Amino acid sequence: MHFLNAGFWQQIIQWDHSMFKTVNTGMANPLFDVVMPFMRNSLHWIPLYLFLIVFVLLNFKGKGAWWIVFFLVTVSLCDMTGTKLFKYNFLRTRPCNSDEFIGQIRLLVTCPSGYGFTSNHAANHFGMAMFFFLSFRRILGRWALLAFLWAGMIAFAQVYVGIHYPGDVVAGSLLGIFYGSITGVFFNRQFGLSYRNTPKKLSE
Repeated sequence: MHFLNAGFWQQIIQWDHSMFKTVNTGMANPLFDVVMPFMRNSLHWIPLYLFLIVFVLLNFKGKGAWWIVFFLVTVSLCDMTGTKLFKYNFLRTRPCNSDEFIGQIRLLVTCPSGYGFTSNHAANHFGMAMFFFLSFRRILGRWALLAFLWAGMIAFAQVYVGIHYPGDVVAGSLLGIFYGSITGVFFNRQFGLSYRNTPKKLSE
């Protein structure tokens, strides 16, 4: 089969490297140089996570507590799978540690140790986004899609700052969507946030 051919995968890797250069150097600008390192730092999102926890607990009580449990399970599944199943089996070197990009890469943050496939940032945030979308779409409607914009910006930032290839991010995003879909569907079947337990200010 053609997709098993070594030449095919070599071409995919070449495209991946080319896309990395386009994002990391071709799209460089002063605004992104400030925004993207900020976006990828998980510590900067702690206030948002705390807000979500307080919000669901205050407004959805017991179901809110279960929502938090499923939210954390989603992140744990994404993170453990990305690390244990992918990173230590594919052993793909990060671009910032690659001999190919010495002197070419724009590294805007400290280059992490370890391997890069898949991107756990992308997996975790797309997992959270998918779970949030599925559990809140009946309440927020199309506004729930903003979670994917947030996750997409964080995933894009991984490439822009120089620590991941686009392929790492795409694979991580798909992994996150996979787990977020499972936990989101299961949560909705067992509990489900709805207008019956929605604060009036949201359901109006």
